[in-house]
Amino acid sequence: MNYETIIVERPADGVALITLNRPDRGNGVVPEMAADLMHALTALDTDFSVRVLVVTGAGKQFCAGADLVEFKRYLEEDHARTQEPYNARVLFPVTQKLASCRLPVIAAINGGATAGGLDLALACDIRIASSRAKMGETYIKLGLNPGNGGTYFLPRLVGSGLAAEMALTGDLLDAQRALEIGLVNKVVAPEDLLPEAVALAARIAERPRLALEATKQQLRQSWHMDLLTSMNNSFWGVATMTYSDDLREGVNAALEKREPRYNQDQS
Repeated sequence: MNYETIIVERPADGVALITLNRPDRGNGVVPEMAADLMHALTALDTDFSVRVLVVTGAGKQFCAGADLVEFKRYLEEDHARTQEPYNARVLFPVTQKLASCRLPVIAAINGGATAGGLDLALACDIRIASSRAKMGETYIKLGLNPGNGGTYFLPRLVGSGLAAEMALTGDLLDAQRALEIGLVNKVVAPEDLLPEAVALAARIAERPRLALEATKQQLRQSWHMDLLTSMNNSFWGVATMTYSDDLREGVNAALEKREPRYNQDQS
């Protein structure tokens, strides 16, 4: 489909690319963008020809969070005090969908990722950053607490102390510092960012689809489980995979010292 605020492309077999496309506003999120994202994510998540998703931003920024011009207009409306927080109903489900969808998601952070924009990147499974990217949990500078999953994702990625420092100061981190603390997986030159992210996505997309989906699900669920519960959860996943064509093909390929040929269309 054609969208007003995002672009959806297929840069490689099994890979979809969503580009946030409001570069004149730093790809700031407005309700229309959140709705476009939710529609696209829902459609891609049910399209079994897509096995990995990459998310990036157009122009110089990944995402600046809420569009502050529209936010200011909202705050000046007479009825603002009687309504729910700006963007809440449409933006929260996007973060949840990125984290819970069956697709592994790679954030290609091409520039600034702040406040809700950083939280969108945190909800992805893997983050690759341009060397010119800057990231910050900057809500505090606006007089807000992190409002889109940052207080959930940050401590799990960088630890409670660094998460508190980022959220309480609102300071920006450069890409190298983000790499040092585990906020991103890799830093590359700006011109290499999208090729690197798509290449990684294509490599992941070659893996068996059912195992990809189970692995993402179990990694996410393990955040809420003790060791025994997590191992039991994984055990039942392995039990299910035991009857898949993928496992038989993987074992045969390993024994025959060849590349496996998985059936990506099986359900």
